[in-house]
Amino acid sequence: MKSFFIPAVLCLLCCLPLLSLGQKAKDRMIKELEKEKGKYTRIATSIWQYAEVGYQEEKSSALLQSTLKEEGFEIKAGVAGMPTAFIASYGSGSPVIAVLAEFDALPGLSQDTMPTRSKIEGKVSGHACGHHLFGTASVAAAITTKNWMQKNKIAGTLRLYGTPAEEGGAGKVYLVRDGFFKDVDATIHWHPADRNLANPGSSLANKSAKFRFYGKSAHAAGAPHKGRSALDGVEAMNDMVNMLREHVPMETRIHYVITRGGDAPNIVPEFAEVYYYIRHPDVETDRQIFERVVKCAEGAALGTETRMEYEVIHGLYNLLPNVTLSRLMHKNLSQVGGFTYTEKEVAFAETIRTTLGDKLPEISSTEKVLPFENAVRKGAGSTDVGDVSWVTPTAGLRAATWVPGTPAHSWQAVACGGMSIGMKGMMVAAKTLALTAHDLFTDAEVLVKAQQELKEQAGPDFTYKALLGDRPPALDYRK
Repeated sequence: MKSFFIPAVLCLLCCLPLLSLGQKAKDRMIKELEKEKGKYTRIATSIWQYAEVGYQEEKSSALLQSTLKEEGFEIKAGVAGMPTAFIASYGSGSPVIAVLAEFDALPGLSQDTMPTRSKIEGKVSGHACGHHLFGTASVAAAITTKNWMQKNKIAGTLRLYGTPAEEGGAGKVYLVRDGFFKDVDATIHWHPADRNLANPGSSLANKSAKFRFYGKSAHAAGAPHKGRSALDGVEAMNDMVNMLREHVPMETRIHYVITRGGDAPNIVPEFAEVYYYIRHPDVETDRQIFERVVKCAEGAALGTETRMEYEVIHGLYNLLPNVTLSRLMHKNLSQVGGFTYTEKEVAFAETIRTTLGDKLPEISSTEKVLPFENAVRKGAGSTDVGDVSWVTPTAGLRAATWVPGTPAHSWQAVACGGMSIGMKGMMVAAKTLALTAHDLFTDAEVLVKAQQELKEQAGPDFTYKALLGDRPPALDYRK
């Protein structure tokens, strides 16, 4: 027993200086980010004000690119056929560590930094999912990690992927499909939320399409028999899909909006369009349900004597959790910790909370980090990070950038994200990402474990095939 105990103690004593050096480096990274908080707040505020929707994020992308270029990153712009996509690289060789950055806004959610509903005149979009914070924090973490690598001559490649159109445009999918992640050893990301956590989580696979019906116009009163209503085709399709809901797995989510229904009641519509999302926790099941929805559309066209065609807009894999990386991320998030509200922020939060309903989390929950759980948290949304997670070990965190109880895709999220509460949460994320990147560059063993876990999760026969097929990026899907 003694022969094992003494070497173990000696080994631990030998490692202590290395552990101490690593922690000192992390402390310096945190201090550097805190010192630059004003700079990153200004960048995030600018992108919040731009509020550019998917594939139209020209100013937002340019600002992040110029910030990284000034810090010595090599920039590849317009990658994978997307004008606003970019990859910023520093270093060379292995390991290759990727950081994801998003920056698109949502349509129809204009809101000022007020705790009551207050649209900004002349603006129709808003950062209701906090991607202005997402992109800025990721850039901040990448710059800080680069500075540490440069100072300490750390080997490896750091990449920041500027990914447009997460909201329905599937920007990351084209990067994965075109092989831009094939040599990445690990990928880290984050997302705004109303709490702090880094537990492993999943999401729903999602395939979307616009179904377009073409009929014949005619006077709706004078010659209705000569018309064939494209809107009838859309409504017949919707009726059949709504009946289909009874005969799909209960975890399925199907939703739609009629984007074109005609121009005037007295004209039989010659064109109508409906936009569908079909979601399920399993990507292969989602493929099958989508084909059944297509059959509904074909039947609707047959019955209404209209012509139907559809365009796949995007397709996303479900998120594949990686417990190994999530545990590492949680350790660093716990070191960074949450934050407290000032009196002014408390007053703002209390007013926001009057608009959110009952049974809300305590405001003080922003000070805490939720405990780590090995059990995978099931998500109800979808993200193009899912495709990334099937080809490289991937983990993310959520940081409290919104008042506790605030849902994503709401005007309340826009308001919080444009003021100090959002900026504080953004810096929590930036610090956690930087510390996690530090560990990934210095701990080869964790990368090996993460790779092994990915292979076990995906299965030995897995070959990536994009759910959206071979279509080019849908650059006009928001137009």
